[in-house]
Formats: sequence, structure tokens, C-alpha cells
Amino acid sequence: MKNDFNQPRLLPFPVISAAASGDAEAVNAVLQHYAGYIAKLSMLPYSDENGSTRVYVDDELRRRLETKLIAAILTFWTD
Repeated sequence: MKNDFNQPRLLPFPVISAAASGDAEAVNAVLQHYAGYIAKLSMLPYSDENGSTRVYVDDELRRRLETKLIAAILTFWTD
């Protein structure tokens, strides 16, 4: 028996198509879908006052990745 929990959740094609056409709600849905992945890519290490290494989400890097995703969405070919 397959466990659907382990299967990646895909965006429906109509959402992708609407986002590629410039629909703001659809673009936001795509951004929301990839928010966790973008946050993970935006994590940078730093050393705290005790010398321990910690990580944080760099907001500037996160915004840059979101901007790149939006640019890619708007150039996506859906025909």
C-alpha cells in the first residue's frame, strides 16, 4: 500500500497556467507552495556570542529568490 504522505505535492496545471498568464493570486499560490524550500535555501550560518554556530533566514536572499521565481513563472510556456 502506497503512502500518499511521502509523495510530493504538485501544483495543479491550471494554477501554473494562470500564474504564467500574470494572475496575481496564482503567482501568490506558487510562491506559497515553494515558501519552505525558499526559506531553506535562504538559511545562512552565523556564530553567536558563545561561539556556537546557528542559522538564520536571510530576508534579502529570500526576497531575491522569490523575485527570481516570479520572473521564471512569467516566462513559463504553457501552450
